[in-house]
Amino acid sequence: MKREGKRGILNLKGTLIVNHGLQGEKYTEQTALYTCAAHELGISLQVYTNAQRPETYGDFVLFLDKDVILARTLELAGIPVFNSASSIALCDDKARTWLALCQSGLPMPKTLVVPMTFFKTDWNDNPFLPYAEEELGYPMVVKEACGSFGWQVWLAKDRTELVDRLNETSPKRTLLQAFIATSKGRDIRINVVGGKAVASMYRYSEIDFRANLSSGGSMKPYTPTPEQEALAIRACELLGLDFGGVDLLFGENDSPLLCEVNSNAHIKNILNCTGVNVAHHILSHIKNTLENKK
Repeated sequence: MKREGKRGILNLKGTLIVNHGLQGEKYTEQTALYTCAAHELGISLQVYTNAQRPETYGDFVLFLDKDVILARTLELAGIPVFNSASSIALCDDKARTWLALCQSGLPMPKTLVVPMTFFKTDWNDNPFLPYAEEELGYPMVVKEACGSFGWQVWLAKDRTELVDRLNETSPKRTLLQAFIATSKGRDIRINVVGGKAVASMYRYSEIDFRANLSSGGSMKPYTPTPEQEALAIRACELLGLDFGGVDLLFGENDSPLLCEVNSNAHIKNILNCTGVNVAHHILSHIKNTLENKK
């Protein structure tokens, strides 16, 4: 692989990396948002999947995939990668996200990481269950550590449902979290770029405890409070993200709680909701970052 030499900012060239297996309309629309934004900013942006190896990657890579081995390989070759491989790895695994932030003082739902198993396990009568019940109570949230769009998130209302879910997810890494009743069916998505909140939306659902749009939720523009905005920015800073999509819950008296941080959040919905093209902000940030390093 080759990286081209430095050039003037008006001749900036880069590569957008997407996953080879994600080719549906949802993903091609997002790619188009980035290529159009790049064109508007005078950036030449070529698109490749993680299965392809271009002759040159240009001046930078915008990495919209979770193939952290490839991302790190590019970094070792001296290519600036946004977001970094380490940041993507922290965000892709919710257990690692929690571990990276648990001593930061940021407000988060009480979380337990389910003990690791090497093989598929029957969780009936497992000694971890009474401990989890005492710490979290019911209902409790069950999450696969690696998942997207809220599809791998469930609510367990009793021991039977908890065992069923753990039997289903085993041996995948799984988290248990306290259910935040004050945030049932509602949350906030804040997109942060370069240490600034650039777009926010309120997501809500009348039919599901999850507010994710992929689970039937709705959305509307939202102006975050200073406390919500500061929490989202700080979470991205601690995880080393140049850009990220931060999901916040509503705690007691609507105090914000950090739910999840996404290193490569989809940006089409928030564009439709707010009119803000986050791709433009991300590429502007990359352009400014590279120019300031010269």
